[in-house]
Amino acid sequence: MDLGGGMFLKGVSNNVEVGFLTLLESLNYCQVGQYLKCPKWPIWVVGSESHYTVLFSLDTNVQNKNELEERESQIRKAFDAQDQSGGGGFITVEGFHQVLRETNIKLPREKLEHLSSTGYIVWSEFWQVILDLDKSLGGLKDSSGLMGKKVFDLYHFNGIAKSVLNGSQVNSGVGSPLQRPRLTKLRVSVPPRWTPEEFMADVTTSSASSRTESFGKDPEISKPEPSQHAPLVDCVRTRWPRAICSWSGDPPSIV
Repeated sequence: MDLGGGMFLKGVSNNVEVGFLTLLESLNYCQVGQYLKCPKWPIWVVGSESHYTVLFSLDTNVQNKNELEERESQIRKAFDAQDQSGGGGFITVEGFHQVLRETNIKLPREKLEHLSSTGYIVWSEFWQVILDLDKSLGGLKDSSGLMGKKVFDLYHFNGIAKSVLNGSQVNSGVGSPLQRPRLTKLRVSVPPRWTPEEFMADVTTSSASSRTESFGKDPEISKPEPSQHAPLVDCVRTRWPRAICSWSGDPPSIV
């Protein structure tokens, strides 16, 4: 990104041992590159407005991608290579045709004309088309319903001592606060890459199917996961965009 005055902002150019996530990306102030989001080891420094904490996993497989995640990364990398807007998320028609060639995407004529009608292509609009485009044409729509779901654990450590009493924040003048750092275990579920309409259609179909057929389905896919929210979840979603997080006790703190 050209900041003017001979100053340029660039990401790291190689794989790194430890990664980085930041709340500022969820607020659209910056964008962390893939090398920092996908480090060699599942350890991330998490930046907030005030200080840094640590997020990690004991299982290196959380970094593994399934077939569709690999495909998404390939398409996004090709798109970003043509993005001359400094991360604005749009490219020229000429660059768009280059992306289609590199990723072997065969768009129907009407969709191609629609996306190109304004003279530039926006990533969000292109991505919606890809989600609805059959895999045989280079898209991510999979009628088999085998789009993988991930479930794994993450741990968050905040080394700054907080004033707490029995696991809850203490109001001034009430009780004797215990000063301690905090380690929180998060259960993370990353749903399949379905649109909401496809997900609801699958749930309806599953509930109407016979008992024998239902035995062959993954029960976790046919019901929503309980979800909790904290600023840390926004950071996690910059790495796993559809992540649903839950934990026991107080919300993890990044401040």
